[in-house]
Amino acid sequence: MKQAKFYQKIDGKKVKCLLCPHECQISPDKRGICGVRENKGGKLFSLVYEKIISWAMDPIEKKPLYHFLPGGDAFSLATFGCNFRCLNCQNYTISQVYKDTEDIPGEIVPAKKVVELAKQKKSKIIAYTYTEPTIFYEYAYDICEIAHAEKIKNVFVTNGYIRPEPLREISPFLDAANVDLKSMRDNFYRKICGGKLQPVLDSIKLMHELGIWVEITTLVIPGINDTDEELMSIASFILQIDSDIPWHISRFYPAHKMQNYPPTPLDTLYRAKQIGQKVGLKFVYLGNVPGNESENTFCPNCGRTVIKRAGYHISSINLKNGSCIWCDNKIAGVWG
Repeated sequence: MKQAKFYQKIDGKKVKCLLCPHECQISPDKRGICGVRENKGGKLFSLVYEKIISWAMDPIEKKPLYHFLPGGDAFSLATFGCNFRCLNCQNYTISQVYKDTEDIPGEIVPAKKVVELAKQKKSKIIAYTYTEPTIFYEYAYDICEIAHAEKIKNVFVTNGYIRPEPLREISPFLDAANVDLKSMRDNFYRKICGGKLQPVLDSIKLMHELGIWVEITTLVIPGINDTDEELMSIASFILQIDSDIPWHISRFYPAHKMQNYPPTPLDTLYRAKQIGQKVGLKFVYLGNVPGNESENTFCPNCGRTVIKRAGYHISSINLKNGSCIWCDNKIAGVWG
């Protein structure tokens, strides 16, 4: 266990967690919504510190991050737990830990060892993914700090449900993030995810302000968040921040408690892409549709293919110092 960074004592031995917007008020020997932060004797502890439940080497494109060191492999890791309860979660067996789970599973791997493993795998990126990195913040922070000193990049794949203070504190060591923007309706977040919309929007804005490279993913679920109005609202929000932010429109497949919903029709995905482009976003991609041309990166100026992809494989990169080799137009991203 590790004492938590962000909390305050209230009402005797109760504590208030200040890591994420839930701001759980936790009685002694109880846990927060995430299931992995517990009040012990009036102090809040992380139950997943240095406790990996899953790790693998993944292409950075799998996160998905298309404008961040393309073709690189990321040492990817997770602990148990999440601060959401998404009904469609594909990783629910490791993300949705309940408060009555006595023993939190995982292999003890010190933060320094994680960085050593990444170096052994010749990875220049460590990705905090599979579950929600916010809930293993103390562990992620320590790894990020060590990795940063070793010139290894750090990437969060996140739901964006984190309070501003923790985000600001880790930002000097956090190079990129793919944030799920699931909907622009608060009732969607409350019903499907068990959270609220506005903190996610605030996190995306703050990440961009802090200089973290941001890409956005929206999983389009038939009959849930697939209307023109909804998709236009998401695209417009991204545009207000920066037209260079890549938007990944991902195909839904039945999972967890949403088995009765069909996969997203391809026509819906194409319609979403057209909406994003019409609004003015420069880089709109389709995900979970391997081999589709919409995986490629096109130069917004001359229209030529600057990065050609097939699934997670890159067959060509036509960039020089981050610019299109044909027209010298600067392509937003982290390329070096």
